[in-house]
Amino acid sequence: MNFDLTEEQQMVRKLMRDFAEGEVAPGADERDRTKTFPVEIFEKMAKLNLMGLPFPEEYGGGGGDSISFAIAVEELSRVCASVGITYSAHVSLGCAPFYLFGTEEQKQEYLVPLCQGKSLGAFGLTEPQAGSDAGGTRTHAVREGDEWVINGSKCFITNASYAKFVALTTVTGRKEDGSPEITALIAPTDAEGFQVLDSYVKMGLHSSNTTELVLENVRVPADHVLGKIGEGFKQFLITLDGGRIGIGAMALGIAQGAYESALRYARERVQFGRSISKFQVIQHKLADMAMQIELARNMVYKAAWLKDQGRKFTKEASMAKLYASETAMRVCDQAVQIHGGYGYMHDYKVERFFRDAKLTEIGEGTSEIQRMVIAREIGC
Repeated sequence: MNFDLTEEQQMVRKLMRDFAEGEVAPGADERDRTKTFPVEIFEKMAKLNLMGLPFPEEYGGGGGDSISFAIAVEELSRVCASVGITYSAHVSLGCAPFYLFGTEEQKQEYLVPLCQGKSLGAFGLTEPQAGSDAGGTRTHAVREGDEWVINGSKCFITNASYAKFVALTTVTGRKEDGSPEITALIAPTDAEGFQVLDSYVKMGLHSSNTTELVLENVRVPADHVLGKIGEGFKQFLITLDGGRIGIGAMALGIAQGAYESALRYARERVQFGRSISKFQVIQHKLADMAMQIELARNMVYKAAWLKDQGRKFTKEASMAKLYASETAMRVCDQAVQIHGGYGYMHDYKVERFFRDAKLTEIGEGTSEIQRMVIAREIGC
């Protein structure tokens, strides 16, 4: 086994590290305070051809791989998880469904502008009564002539305020066994009857965009089906497999950032006449943090590698997302503890990391759902 990154992956890491340190980190605390969405950051990323990093150049992408995407999300999240989740959702939930299931015409019309950064990507799946149970989708669409008429609502949707169109799951009928026929439809966000509401007050990720979608008799052409009618449920499961690599990488980045802050503080903080990094209790905390982060990184990169090889990666993506997210929470908790009272203060950043980390245990399938997926994959 070769654990070395390729030359291209090393270049992506350097580029993203420099970009994150130079462009993302300086305003991260202020954006968190003011809840300001960093439009200018994504405009700069578009100019660097990063918005479609893992997609083919023929669609405006960067021609990279899933490991490069994971590295990019990790480096962004290391300094600002709000930017990390925005980018991860754009690629894995916004772009990926069009690349995986779209017709050639749909790829040209939707994937190309996404990869060019002309629109942010968003995916309408979660509903008030259908979170982990996506089979409980109530948003429905009725065929009327050469149009679909969509009614319903979605919640906790990332990026929709900055998306020109959204792929969303709808019930378009019933199967023979009575279960809902779920279909993904493409809807322009400026369509009549389509409202994007940005009114959530969140624990963390303050400068990311989390919205509610309300659709009242939204009409879209009949050819706005993404993939095949009745296969939306299957399509979103495939999409989430890739998305879990992104959330795992985000959690990894948050953990790395919190660990680095704690290590730096421990070296500088003097108590009882010496640096607290010289106390064994602090050394053991930092050693555990470093070990858990390294294990999480290996798991996230392995899942991404399997995806790049065209091999099945459902189990590994769930394991990576589950372990990395729980590692992020443990590491951030200990980072705050090492900082003592200062860890509770905004200026020391670790409290922001701690608040942001919690979402990684919820988004793209909760930790409980990941364990269900893993249990199913191992034959339970």
